[in-house]
Amino acid sequence: MDKVVAIGLRAKTGRAIAVVLGGSADNPVVITKLELPLTDPKVPATFQPYHEVMDLPWDQSQKAVRTYTRAIEAVARKGLAGLIKKLRTDGFNVKAVGIVGAKDRDLAHIGNYHIRAHAAEGVLFRRVLDLAAEANGLKWRAFADKEFEKIVASELGQKAESVKRKLNEISRVVPAPWRADEKQAATAAWLVLHG
Repeated sequence: MDKVVAIGLRAKTGRAIAVVLGGSADNPVVITKLELPLTDPKVPATFQPYHEVMDLPWDQSQKAVRTYTRAIEAVARKGLAGLIKKLRTDGFNVKAVGIVGAKDRDLAHIGNYHIRAHAAEGVLFRRVLDLAAEANGLKWRAFADKEFEKIVASELGQKAESVKRKLNEISRVVPAPWRADEKQAATAAWLVLHG
């Protein structure tokens, strides 16, 4: 088996679904799948940091949340470093990281504080994965979750259905769960490994 792999990450609030994919373009192999925590249990506000400051005006909440975001960034950086170290110890060469999550956007116009807090956390938990990949010296690419299917279809053309079918078939050989999140992470890994 080729020892070059890619890590696919699906950002979620407080965690990331990780799928490490190797193998050829026509025969992808899941090396491992796991969940990376993106919160610090010693700092409870890292679980939903924008909820902690959602009653503040947007510009003030941006300043108030910094302590929590720094803690989340540190957890993401260390978690990804641990995964990379384990893969390297097992003889794998990590080529890149593909990250699926909420895209950057202007959130100041969202009037409902609670909806804005959820949107901000979506962007935050994807962004900390970008920073973690960069801090660990890996090439990375972020994919907007709501546009992901269109991106895959656009980049792979007719090959998109074949890749989708192969990644669906993986459910027969990897332990559950193999849900939409795992499939998106695996597809992101495939794209940065073979795209």
